[in-house]
Amino acid sequence: MDLLLLGGTRFLGRHFAGAALAAGHRVTLFHRGRTGAALHPAAERILGDRDGGLGALVGRRWDAVVDFCGYVPRVVGASATALRDAAGHYTFVSSISAYATPFTPGAGESHALATLADGAGEEVTGETYGGLKAACERAACEAFGEARALVVRPGLIVGPHDPTDRFPYWPRRVARGGEVLAPGVQELPVQVIDARDLAVWMLGMVERGAIGAFNAVGPVELLTLRDCLERIAAALGALPAFTWVDEAFLLGRGVEPWTGVPLWVTGEDVAQSMVSGAKARGEGLRCRPLEDTARDTLAWDLARPDEARAGSPALTAEREAELLAQWRAR
Repeated sequence: MDLLLLGGTRFLGRHFAGAALAAGHRVTLFHRGRTGAALHPAAERILGDRDGGLGALVGRRWDAVVDFCGYVPRVVGASATALRDAAGHYTFVSSISAYATPFTPGAGESHALATLADGAGEEVTGETYGGLKAACERAACEAFGEARALVVRPGLIVGPHDPTDRFPYWPRRVARGGEVLAPGVQELPVQVIDARDLAVWMLGMVERGAIGAFNAVGPVELLTLRDCLERIAAALGALPAFTWVDEAFLLGRGVEPWTGVPLWVTGEDVAQSMVSGAKARGEGLRCRPLEDTARDTLAWDLARPDEARAGSPALTAEREAELLAQWRAR
């Protein structure tokens, strides 16, 4: 197949491109040239900006398009419209955040989607992200038609080459050992999917021309935050001492869920960690053991230069120690 990837040089996109090339497909990467300049030399590269700079794609044709970097409905709509006669199939990578709240635990793809408030604009924030993703889905499907469009709604994507610190924080922190601040409720549900597993499954869906919307979440079994941290520790041969700190205590001291302490969510966000992935599993989605993801993520993380982790919003060692001291002294 001839595949056009919008993005394709970061995290999920780079894993998908690698899987596609390994399977013998011809891959074209359309991106701005800011990341991955030396990545996948066997792929064709077209440099451009999808926001008003699609001219380099005119006159070309591909079997399928995969959109990894769509966040603004206007831009996604313009891209999909420009390509609807140049490709037979369009895959849009959305998010489970596209669902409206309140969310019913265990609900599937038919759950209502989020909407944007009047005058919300195009800025991507915690408040607008879900509504923007839902609107992007509609824009892609309107351009290609539902008979040629696939929408993938992943949960938290994890694994090597993660540009965020949402999962790498934990293998790194657990491997360091000692007393570890564990946030909130031990039974908090956690859903993660390894980017490599998601990429392979998505490639198969594109090859088959699959259509419709799918929640791409894992694992199959219920995974709690306690289970997650303990399995990471066991996989790494680490012996940390987890101290579970009340979420009200953390919130009262300005610690941000999800970013300040990764995997920790509160309120309505908890239900979105209990999304049904049965439909995607019925189409072949398989998830590797969490232990494998933890080991591989730590190996990749430790091989990076220290400055690559600069700017992480997650707790520093000093801030963690300060909070633990305050918790013991409460």
